[in-house]
Parts: sequence; structure tokens; C-alpha cells
Amino acid sequence: MAEQARYEELARQFSAFGAVKREMGRIMPPECPSGSAVVLTLLDRYGDMRMSRLAELLAVDMSVTSRHVAHVAGHGWIERLPDPADKRSRILRLTPSGRTQIGELSRRSTELLAHRLAHWSDEEVWQLARLMGRLRDSFGAHQTTQHTT
Repeated sequence: MAEQARYEELARQFSAFGAVKREMGRIMPPECPSGSAVVLTLLDRYGDMRMSRLAELLAVDMSVTSRHVAHVAGHGWIERLPDPADKRSRILRLTPSGRTQIGELSRRSTELLAHRLAHWSDEEVWQLARLMGRLRDSFGAHQTTQHTT
């Protein structure tokens, strides 16, 4: 029973984490909603990619991905280039303007986190980051397993 209680508490904490995400979203520039910010972040982290790879990383269908890509492309933050390996496909690439936008998103997020976690020790912040990364990896590994079975 104790084991179930810890997972129930974890589920409650995840639900409450929505408040953190909402506050992070409120500090973003109005022209860059969260979906667009994630697209830019993924392109910054993983480099140029096809839209299908982006949809996979976003874990959403192609229609949602297309809307996000159209938005960021419309702002000049990415470019869609022909894929040399398959002329029917496009490669998505950050533009210099997109890199500037990533810098602004990062600055705003970092300032908010530094402000809200100012009373945390450096070790606590590092521990949280490490555990969140481990959690993300656990879910990523599970998705990969589901797709290959």
C-alpha cells in the first residue's frame, strides 16, 4: 500500500506542476506561444531535421506539427529547405532570428527559475534537474519500447 501511495502522491505533484508550466508560459513573448517555443528549442538542441522527426520529438501528429512550423516560419525563426535525400521532404533549420528568439526564451526562463528557486541550494537545483532528466529519459525509453513492440 505504501508503494501505491508514493505513486499517487507523485501523480498529484504532476497535476500541480501545471501551475509551474502556466507561469513559465506567461513570461514568454506573446508572439511565441509554448508550442512554438518547443519547436525552436528542439531545433536548437537536435539541429536540422525533417518535419516527421520533429513530430516524433513533439509526440504530436503531423497536423499539429505543421501548425507550429507554419507559425515559427511565418516569424522568420526557421526556414524550410529541400531535403537533398528526398526532394518531397523539407529540412527545418533555425535562422539567425530563431537563434536570437531562443536566447530570449532562455533568458526569460532562467530569470524566472532563478527568482522562484532563490531559496534553494545549488545542490537542490542540480538534484531536481538530474531527477527530471532521469524521469524524461524513463518516459522516452518507454515510448521507444512501445513503438518497437
